[in-house]
Amino acid sequence: MIEYLIGVDGGGTGTRVRLAHAGGAEIAQASGGPSGLALGIGKAWTAIDDAVAQACAGAGVARPPMANTAIGLGLAGVHNKQWAAEFVAANPGYAAIALEHDGFTTLLGAHQGRPGIIVAIGTGSVGEGLLANGERREVGGWGFPAGDEASGGWIGLRAINHIEQVIDGRRPASAFAQAVIDACGGKRDAIQVWLGSATQTSYASLAPIVVAHAESNPTARAILADAGQEVANIAAALDPSGTLPLALCGGLGAPLRAFLPPDLLARSVAPQGDAASGALRMIELHLKKAGNAIPAQ
Repeated sequence: MIEYLIGVDGGGTGTRVRLAHAGGAEIAQASGGPSGLALGIGKAWTAIDDAVAQACAGAGVARPPMANTAIGLGLAGVHNKQWAAEFVAANPGYAAIALEHDGFTTLLGAHQGRPGIIVAIGTGSVGEGLLANGERREVGGWGFPAGDEASGGWIGLRAINHIEQVIDGRRPASAFAQAVIDACGGKRDAIQVWLGSATQTSYASLAPIVVAHAESNPTARAILADAGQEVANIAAALDPSGTLPLALCGGLGAPLRAFLPPDLLARSVAPQGDAASGALRMIELHLKKAGNAIPAQ
């Protein structure tokens, strides 16, 4: 019998979990290391396990047996069907599992299951919409570096391109450029080494520098203005009518609000819940649809 539910929001930067009694109140929550599937299936499950353990320890409760626990997960990388299948096959013993990409669980959390659109902007990015007729729409989410416009990885890649030009003398030096240079090693040779091992998470780690210098530096500001327009493009594709509420979600959602076109900003709303709460809602719906007693596949 399933007695506990876990909701997981996992991306390239971190993992957030919520633990609740089945049909009851939330017990605990915690965060941990990244669990995006691009980092490896084993690493993803380990990060999730660690975050669940932290949640239980922080709440002073015993960790519930997996055999009595159902888990809903919204993870970056689920669009790769092979990764998703391998992840589910590696289920360490949960009684039931529901897996979706993190954009969908973010949508469920942001609008509490009601019609609306979201653009989730963190290490990666994706747009999700739930129309009044129940239709789901998805825009973006193609992955870094080919897609994920407006994301931390996309912003960081733009910042790296800028400092390459500054170091070459093609663009003028600035405090913004120097901050990015310092973050990547400080010198050309060190930056080349950084580039050789950089992941999407590495590039996304530079996004806060861009945000911090946006007010004083025109290049940083232009990068974020372009990101705001990319968000607008995603929103327009999700909801051509321009009538559904938009929630900007993820770690970069709040900073990018200032760079949205005015008409889009006017209909933007604060998310009512996060992706981990959306994952809890998803596993609840999964269990109800399955008669509340479906073993993990």
